[in-house]
Amino acid sequence: MIVRPADELERGVRARSARLYTRDAGSGQAVLLLHAFPLNSRMWEPQLAVLAGGCRLIVPDMPGFGLSPAPATTPSLDDWARAVVAVLAALDVDRVIVAGLSMGGYLAFRLIEPLGPRLIGMLLADTRATPDTEDAAVRRHELAAEVEMSGVEAAAAEFLPKLLGRTTQRTRPELLDRVRAIILENTPAGVAGALRAMAARPDSTPLLARIRCPVLCLAGDEDVVTPPDVVGAMAEQIPGARMRTVPLAGHLTSVEVPEAFNDAVGELLDRSVRR
Repeated sequence: MIVRPADELERGVRARSARLYTRDAGSGQAVLLLHAFPLNSRMWEPQLAVLAGGCRLIVPDMPGFGLSPAPATTPSLDDWARAVVAVLAALDVDRVIVAGLSMGGYLAFRLIEPLGPRLIGMLLADTRATPDTEDAAVRRHELAAEVEMSGVEAAAAEFLPKLLGRTTQRTRPELLDRVRAIILENTPAGVAGALRAMAARPDSTPLLARIRCPVLCLAGDEDVVTPPDVVGAMAEQIPGARMRTVPLAGHLTSVEVPEAFNDAVGELLDRSVRR
């Protein structure tokens, strides 16, 4: 794989029909990267710096995150899925591999039916197909109200202790600072809207058995949000899915151990393109 600096490859576009700012880097097979909550597309910089030398990375900011404008109304994950499909159309992307981490995985499930046979591979990292419990949904709504009243810092305070693994927090405090800085780039309206969209998300478990493309599931071995046993149980319901556990990583595997995540994308590319 040829590796070139991300700033030589990356170009930003705003699809008029979707109003999502999208990083578009590299060439070849398209890989759609869907960011976690409450981050934005900048979390994928370790992937943009390496993988864009061997494939085309399509990396959108969800509404109100990063450089995408804040939503005018409370969104749903299906609204976001339609916006992402519009981005792919605007960029003339046909066959695509979808990689989603955490909230990005929730969105990836909502793309299965709209993309149909155009979906040729899935990487589901640190995510789950099941909906929120009643208590978890209530807490999301409470946090959304806090964010609207006091700003995105409320979400950073709530999520930062759970996003990075204990090893990362102990040995790389600078990464904690970087993740916090990315969180604070987002708008209160975007963060609150995402919390409500996640609280209302449907159960995607019935979709798992219908997935027909190669699937790779990842989980950090220190992930306290979606532990490996949760991700592994999901993988068992997907025909032919493979499961990988990433050592010394918490919930943000692509940020904490980017080499392992990049290798997983490369493995999925090989499996998907040669089908």
